[in-house]
Amino acid sequence: MSSAWPWLALVLLGAYHGINPGMGWLFAVALGLQDKSRNSVLRALPPIALGHAASIALVVAIVGGVEAFAPPRALRTGGALALIAFGLFKFVRPRSHPRWVGMRIGAGELAVWSFLMATAHGAGLMLFPVLIALPASARAGHAGHLQHVAGDPSIARDVAAVLVHTAAMLLVMGAVALVVYEKLGLAILRRAWVNLDLVWAVVIVAAGLFTLFT
Repeated sequence: MSSAWPWLALVLLGAYHGINPGMGWLFAVALGLQDKSRNSVLRALPPIALGHAASIALVVAIVGGVEAFAPPRALRTGGALALIAFGLFKFVRPRSHPRWVGMRIGAGELAVWSFLMATAHGAGLMLFPVLIALPASARAGHAGHLQHVAGDPSIARDVAAVLVHTAAMLLVMGAVALVVYEKLGLAILRRAWVNLDLVWAVVIVAAGLFTLFT
């Protein structure tokens, strides 16, 4: 299988997160409508992306740390079971995510909100199958060169994974937020609503099963 597919998957997952209103564009549009300002929409996007990136980076760091000590099969099985369990939990509690009160919040609070939302939705966890599929030559760095962390090629690989995913998410989120703010309005949510939480739960369970049995 081509080594390019994990990077494509990172981009597609980032795009999906950008489309999902729960990941931030809905909040950005609401701020813009409240202030009657396109700039308010634009100002909200970087903190949202930063919080999302922090959530992703946390999972990437955990996977990299566990990978240094756990056998590959144990890592794959543990991650797959975690995905399946989380997906089933989202079926039972589809709206189990933070509720933020008030719209007058600063950039720091917006980043924290985004971090909590991304974590509650399992955004980083969903990257697990992609992370373990990245080139084995880079992944060997964790176990063999811990004493040279600064020069570990897997560190650069992990940073690149976070940046690629977040860039895709930010671009799509920004485009959707501007189109909704400028052209469609929030009424589009009533006319063309799709239960993305349910779709996401299905995808998480499917990813866990795929990881477990491959």
